[in-house]
Amino acid sequence: MPAKSRFTRLDAFAKTVEDARIRTTSGGIITLASLIVILYLVWGEWLDYRRVVVLPELVVDKSRGERMEIHMNITFPRLPCELLTLDVMDVSGEQQVGVAHGVNKVRLSSPAEGGRVLDVQALDLHSKEEIAKHLDPNYCGDCGGADPLPGSLKEGCCNTCDEVREAYAAKNWAFGKGSNIEQCEREGYAARIDAQRREGCRLEGILRVNKVVGNFHIAPGRSFTSGQVHAHDLQNYLDLELPDNEKHTMTHHIHQLRFGPQLPDEVSDRWQWTDHHHTNPLDDTSQEINDPAYNFVYFVKVVSTSYLPLGWDPLVSSAAHNAHDQTPLGSHGVVYGPGGSIETHQYSVTSHKRSLRGGDASDEGHKERLHAANGIPGVFFNYDISPMKVINREARPKSFSGFLTGVCAIIGGTLTVAAAIDRGLYEGALRVKKLHSS
Repeated sequence: MPAKSRFTRLDAFAKTVEDARIRTTSGGIITLASLIVILYLVWGEWLDYRRVVVLPELVVDKSRGERMEIHMNITFPRLPCELLTLDVMDVSGEQQVGVAHGVNKVRLSSPAEGGRVLDVQALDLHSKEEIAKHLDPNYCGDCGGADPLPGSLKEGCCNTCDEVREAYAAKNWAFGKGSNIEQCEREGYAARIDAQRREGCRLEGILRVNKVVGNFHIAPGRSFTSGQVHAHDLQNYLDLELPDNEKHTMTHHIHQLRFGPQLPDEVSDRWQWTDHHHTNPLDDTSQEINDPAYNFVYFVKVVSTSYLPLGWDPLVSSAAHNAHDQTPLGSHGVVYGPGGSIETHQYSVTSHKRSLRGGDASDEGHKERLHAANGIPGVFFNYDISPMKVINREARPKSFSGFLTGVCAIIGGTLTVAAAIDRGLYEGALRVKKLHSS
């Protein structure tokens, strides 16, 4: 027999000779059951190791000089496109009146005719170059008593109906249908308004604005600003000679309104608490009213939200997001490919509506609430930017070493329990045999 090593005394796994082992049927069954349990638990441990969870964080938003995209799709069934105006303003001093960038006006037939699409045009319906290209080069139109504005097609002249309307707006004069205005009669402005009396309009498209507190509103009539006062020419909208079935109102249906890119469906399915309804609560919102002198105000609180997938690279994402001026409209906030991320926004909203004639809100069951008189009929969206930012970061809850530790614990624990069960069954069988033999 070879000499014993000094490590022999340290052996914690003492061996038994083969002749001293007793194999039983119950032991074989327990061994097979143990293997099945081990495989099942190891598979569950593997799935847990591969599982991706979302870890939300709340931080202070320190971004500066960013832009934000507003995606909208809003239908006005009782307001024709010819009278509809979209204005965007923010507190940074950027005032965009009659915004046309990325937004279309869709002419719709009356609700009685099914509201089908009649025509689709950019928000700036009347291109001055197209209207005036057939005029005599020496033609100089009169501005109807108003002063010509700089930037006209021909300096010191009003050669189109739009230029006359802008000159009237600068003077804060009501324009109406442009009666006795040569340019408007030539372009058929009044006939165009009369032809669209029963039509509706849908605004759809994207606005890119400064990421600061601001508002955008949809109101009837040409907009103009005098000093610090923003107003609209409402003469055609509040035409008292119209029959009741042709009177315009601010009835509207918000099909979609979101700030920033939409989350892909696979991301929303993975993060069920960030579904589209919760991130865009104004989707599929309807407001109906029969009073033309009525306005609706939505107060929106916008919260910046980042979605950082596995493999997110901060250098790649920041470089792409900072180049927002070169990003095509509609793609701002999304960086595709490895290392990319999604920068979007969630929002909460409260709403208020009132009659511009004043009075109380008894029709809504609130007699104690008094409405101020006067104002502009329209739909107003006042958005405020939260100073906080939500970061949703994908991560794996378990490391590879944790996975190995779990596998070892499963194997050791299962075999220990199986050995105890087998020992109990074996001892029980021996006692039963002794009782029967005695």
